[in-house]
Amino acid sequence: MLSTPAAKSAITERSERRPFILGIGGTPRERSSTELALRVSLAAAAANGAGTMLLGGRDLLLPLYQPGPEHQTPQSRRLVDALRRCDGLVIASPSYHGAMSGLIKNALDYTEEVRGAGRTYLDGIAVGLIACAGGSQGAGQTLAALRGVAHALRGWPTPFGAAICTTPMLFDADGACLDLKTAAQLELVGRQVLSFARMNMAAGDAAGR
Repeated sequence: MLSTPAAKSAITERSERRPFILGIGGTPRERSSTELALRVSLAAAAANGAGTMLLGGRDLLLPLYQPGPEHQTPQSRRLVDALRRCDGLVIASPSYHGAMSGLIKNALDYTEEVRGAGRTYLDGIAVGLIACAGGSQGAGQTLAALRGVAHALRGWPTPFGAAICTTPMLFDADGACLDLKTAAQLELVGRQVLSFARMNMAAGDAAGR
């Protein structure tokens, strides 16, 4: 079957489009360690050619989720639109008593609005995960909880997830991670999400979607 010029143009446009990686996470506190960790991960994706968007803790101060667009605010609509458009997602949560924070869980509940419009929830989307805690036990438990939610939303958690032990001196005044091992882990999360997004987009192009 010969491709029409319009079909060829559409495929070219898709193949030239930069993957869009969304990052959500942090706490209401400005410059929280969790949000700074998320920024490091997104910066690695951007450095490798992704378009990125960060919705930090203050962007996620949303009403408790209720189904239906009539309950949405401008901020929640912004989140839902970004979730609908993203090719990859990075979620970063602090560990609150061994689990993700209520702020992050509520934001993820808004994914319920991403269904029936070409994709259900996070189906086919790579999801990078970052858990930040004062100790390894809390970080590990929170990372496992994030993986469970990603699976429930039909997302594809990346092979590597970062469980970060935060300290007061982990980031400098500019937000750079001062611990090389931690920085490498955060950057790997961003790169793996981008790599998967590119593969998924290429598969879609090959199928003519």
